[in-house]
Amino acid sequence: MGLVIKCLVAVAVLASLSQSQGGVGEDVEAKALLSELRALKDKIQARRETLSSQDGQLEGLQAAQRRLQSRVSEAEFETFKSEYHSALSHAWLLLCGALVMLMHAGFSMLEAGCCRAKNTSNVLMKNLVNVCMGTIGWWVFGWALAYGGPYEDDGTLSDKFIGRKEFLGEGMLVETATGVMPATAPNDHMVAWFFQWAFCTAGATIVSGGVAERVQSPSYAIFAFVMAAFIYPVVVAWTWGYGWMYGSIGTLSTGFMDFAGSGIVHLCGGVAALAGTCVLGPRKGRFDPERSEEFEAHSLPLVVLGTFILWFGWYGFNPGSTLSMNDAETGAKAAMIAMNTTLSAAIGGITVFTLRYIITRKYDVGGLCNGILAGLVSITAGCSNMESGSAVATGFIGAIIYQLASMLLVKLKIDDPVDASPVHGACGAWGCLAAALFDFGKDFECYHGWGGWTGTPSANDPLKCANGGDAIVAQIVMVVTISVWSLTFASLTFGLMRFTGMLRIDDYTEEVGMDARMHSPGKAYIMNPTPGPPPPPEVAKSSVFI
Repeated sequence: MGLVIKCLVAVAVLASLSQSQGGVGEDVEAKALLSELRALKDKIQARRETLSSQDGQLEGLQAAQRRLQSRVSEAEFETFKSEYHSALSHAWLLLCGALVMLMHAGFSMLEAGCCRAKNTSNVLMKNLVNVCMGTIGWWVFGWALAYGGPYEDDGTLSDKFIGRKEFLGEGMLVETATGVMPATAPNDHMVAWFFQWAFCTAGATIVSGGVAERVQSPSYAIFAFVMAAFIYPVVVAWTWGYGWMYGSIGTLSTGFMDFAGSGIVHLCGGVAALAGTCVLGPRKGRFDPERSEEFEAHSLPLVVLGTFILWFGWYGFNPGSTLSMNDAETGAKAAMIAMNTTLSAAIGGITVFTLRYIITRKYDVGGLCNGILAGLVSITAGCSNMESGSAVATGFIGAIIYQLASMLLVKLKIDDPVDASPVHGACGAWGCLAAALFDFGKDFECYHGWGGWTGTPSANDPLKCANGGDAIVAQIVMVVTISVWSLTFASLTFGLMRFTGMLRIDDYTEEVGMDARMHSPGKAYIMNPTPGPPPPPEVAKSSVFI
């Protein structure tokens, strides 16, 4: 402001000088004022340039601030999105794990209905004990052997055989600034522990049906612990735990493929059930023609109820094996899996029902139920990598395999009260092969990370079946390995208990029923209730039916 006033004064002075004809002294003074005026102009120009430069710098700083705010917002959004996806996947796994856990109710109802009424309480107790002992075994040893690691940088298990960390749940809690908290991604193992626990105890429950009505309860409790702590977890370590079957097996270019457990869960449990059945021997009189009716299912309503519960739980078993639910692709995958699961179950049930009618000329409801289960087991390995038509074929062939295996057991006089080994063992093996035979030609890595191999040389293969020899061989290796492992250690466990005399109940208990001898109350329910006292005569006479 001072510079402007000085300029105005200088201009006025110059104007007055120009109008007068002053002397030489006045000219000198005018020149001095002009010089000062020029200097002031130069200062004004310099100040303008400085202000202009500062304005440019200010605009640059404002732009940088806007960019920084945008970046912070994007980072916050990405963090929120990541946490949201993690929470959604956790909720998905918890829900599906609960559905799989509900399958124990289905196993209990199915097994109770297939067995004789005099052993119903024992059957139900055995299934409850199975879950309890299996849970302890999974916590103490099972999880650590299956998923405990350590892992290499490429994600594979270090020694390719078993895990060696996280026994007794060690390492699942971490210290934070706010205190001890559950570990978060990528080390949030608790949700995986829960989901895989449901699978583990389901696999152990399969054995319960095969040894029903003659195994001592404490002995079965011991086996349930061994199954959940050692037999099943080692199979998981080799496969889902990124062990020696993952990626490639030996010189083969491919690894295993078992999306939800036809081999890992059902084959392992079915073969163990077969081992227990053979070591125990048949129930007294089971293959006596004069007593055949005595061993028929005592409650078809329970069998049907159990089948429906198992079918319902399978929608946690198979779709839940996506292991996440955080984008549209995964949702579409889960929907395809549910569709394939449904189709295979339906065609499996109808196929066995038809075969039994052709053989006996009678409707067999129990056969229909086991046919549904045969279809479910068969589709479990390949439910994520085949078209709906292939799912129908898988269930159809699985039903035929179940029927043949069931007839073979009877021929060999192997007593399996619920057909656990034909349903889960035979159909589990078939399901592993079907996953390769009916692969629709896309890389399995697109659907899950376990095997990572392509079943067909070309996605445009007109047959849409796996032509790669390595894929079939890999599946055969998996089936044989799981069968040998499970059969060997289940036989050793049951055999040791038989050798010590603690495996089988005595003949008298088997004859009168385990409920009457070992349980209180002595009956699960009253089959023939005693009629109450008759009503008083005056009440009876006044009763009128309109």
